[in-house]
Amino acid sequence: MASRDPASEQLVNFKNSLKGSPDYITTKAGVPVGVKSAIQTVGERGPVLLQDVNFLDVISSFDRERIPERVVHAKGAGAFGYFEVTNDIRQYCAAKVFDTIGKKTPVAIRFSTVGGESGSADTVRDPRGFAVKFYTEDGIWDLVGNNTPIFFIRDPSLFPSFIHTQKRNPETHLKDADMHWDFMSLRPETMHQLIYMFGDRGIPDGYRFMNGYGSHTYAMVNDKGVMHYVKFHFKSDQGIKNLPVDKAAELASTDPDYSIRDLYNAISKGEFPSWTLHIQVMTVEQAEKSKVNPFDLTKIWPHGEFPLISVGKMVLDRNPKNYFAEVEQAAYSPSNLVPGIEPSPDKMLQGRLFAYNDTHRHRLGANYLQLPVNCPFRTTVSNYQRDGPQNSSNQEGRPNYFPNSFSGPQECPRAARLQPRVRVSGEIGRYDSGHEENFAQATALYERVFSSDEKKRCAQNIAGHLKDAAPFIQERTVRLLAKVHPQLAADIAAALPPHIRSALRQANL
Repeated sequence: MASRDPASEQLVNFKNSLKGSPDYITTKAGVPVGVKSAIQTVGERGPVLLQDVNFLDVISSFDRERIPERVVHAKGAGAFGYFEVTNDIRQYCAAKVFDTIGKKTPVAIRFSTVGGESGSADTVRDPRGFAVKFYTEDGIWDLVGNNTPIFFIRDPSLFPSFIHTQKRNPETHLKDADMHWDFMSLRPETMHQLIYMFGDRGIPDGYRFMNGYGSHTYAMVNDKGVMHYVKFHFKSDQGIKNLPVDKAAELASTDPDYSIRDLYNAISKGEFPSWTLHIQVMTVEQAEKSKVNPFDLTKIWPHGEFPLISVGKMVLDRNPKNYFAEVEQAAYSPSNLVPGIEPSPDKMLQGRLFAYNDTHRHRLGANYLQLPVNCPFRTTVSNYQRDGPQNSSNQEGRPNYFPNSFSGPQECPRAARLQPRVRVSGEIGRYDSGHEENFAQATALYERVFSSDEKKRCAQNIAGHLKDAAPFIQERTVRLLAKVHPQLAADIAAALPPHIRSALRQANL
């Protein structure tokens, strides 16, 4: 393409310069990798195995790629407040945070953009991080999600590669449309989140006017040991507001810190933003019989079948006093779960259980949980872990081994009772999920949720980004989007160069 400069053509030129077939993928130790796109699980829907050394090789390396900036969610805003229970959900969950109507629990929240660096603009088209830290009587509970109820991929083995496509080309150090659309068009499970992101909600008007979601499926356990699967939804009490593309571009130039500024100013003025927390609930039996995998992060649970149940309200009423100490050093992890809340077999969630703590140890040190913003200050930490860099609490003269005869901390019967036994079965293997149904919910979002004007804007937004990709990637992407909806593909193709429209007409698209 005459309009593409050498930086844009870097990957095409590299491919053209190769002689022979591509190399085989290997681990850092040089061991060949047989299946790159799937993590080892017990059965197709079962939990992930820690023995998957290929995944650990990739994710442990990925977690250490940036020093000291976060690999993802590098730029963000933080605030503090409380969560108040307004409805009784003890039939589903025995966690202390929910045990009394009217109970208030302190919270810390961090909003963020996902792909950009610390100095990037707040108003780019990108998912927004929505991470809530509950300082409960049972320790820290972190609900770490986004402003979207879904995500681009469903297998954590592909997470480092996906994030690389949202970052910079390693040779040119520029954002690269070829990287972005090449990956998207090769992994159809991205279509649902892609349509969502290129719709109006892809650029929220600051952090106050967007919803937040746990996104993953979790498990709740009641005091009788009965387990249910749940999804968490924070609905903005301010309503939903989004930025038009031209306004977002203007703000990226004139006020790149727009969202951080808006949140800080609102709280300073006493205009405390709030969100209502809801859950969706699915029984274990319903999950087993579900035709759609309930642990698939690229899918939603239909609200008609699994209605929202109100739980409580989160209010933010304090700005950070020191951004570095209270926001930059804040460390959230999906593995911080309290008794009564457990992980599910969601593959992406299981991958994050390791990855988040690992990246915090790299970025902040082994004892990052002793930093004030991360400390579980409403309970006493008692364990058999000692020493390490920056340790400020070695628990004095308590024994550092278990079991012992010297009054060291003991196991908690309540925590043991609230950890259910789950039966799993299946053949250990790597089950590549790319062949699964990937379009029905993306089509429903486009057809049933988007207005006619938003459908047009979605096509314009995609075309405006896709036009910078290589022609063969443009054509492959539009062919894929035709499976979401023919009109969407047609509207995108109409905004692309003539040779793309000609190729698609020849293919009857």
